[in-house]
Amino acid sequence: MPWLLSERDPSGGQAEPARRPRRRLLIVVSAVALLASACAAPSVANEPAAATTAVGPGHQAPDPARVHHVTASPANPGRRSLAGQLATARLATARYATDLQAARSDGYRIITRMIPDMGYHFLNPAIQGFDVRKPPILVYVRHGRTWQLVALEWVFPQQPEVPLLPDATYGSFDAACHFKDGTFVLRAVQEHCPATSPQTGAPFNFWHPNLVTLHVWLWYPNPAGLYNGTNPYLRPFNRG
Repeated sequence: MPWLLSERDPSGGQAEPARRPRRRLLIVVSAVALLASACAAPSVANEPAAATTAVGPGHQAPDPARVHHVTASPANPGRRSLAGQLATARLATARYATDLQAARSDGYRIITRMIPDMGYHFLNPAIQGFDVRKPPILVYVRHGRTWQLVALEWVFPQQPEVPLLPDATYGSFDAACHFKDGTFVLRAVQEHCPATSPQTGAPFNFWHPNLVTLHVWLWYPNPAGLYNGTNPYLRPFNRG
């Protein structure tokens, strides 16, 4: 090879054999030997680690299968389900978000005036059962002439045995007599309901027993939680 040849003195005399190329040769030979050694040795990186390799007194290396399971595990399926159901509910009720007249046209009627930190409640008596796309009660707040949807609500005679939404919590509404203009009075039995509202004189509408309630603050943030019965962020609206 060229680097094994002796260099000649430019003056025409014979120069001593070059030593630097010999050093290069030794380096190359050493590198080839190391490469061959590396190829012959088993690859530690590709070998499966022992599940209980000791790393110190009283300690063990983590099981690779379990580590893989944790890092690759999918997100909480309940959370995924909740997100999907909330998205479905928003799409189904978006037309009511700032249009109370649309809700009234679809059969919702006022059943309470402004309940502090909660809102005005509008009921559609034709809706039965639980369907996130069809809440029987829409909860609004009002600022002047502007109405804004803040929550959806479902009511039950007793708490559902299985949560209807992930991590759902429930409230309650005592037995009451409701009147046509949204006023109401608490009465344990319907026979005690007055024929007209004691506050306004509006005619009687209906009575209900003690109820379990499920609020979902879908259209307004609630620092107390998605399902909390009241919302402190609504205090500016309490005067209507």
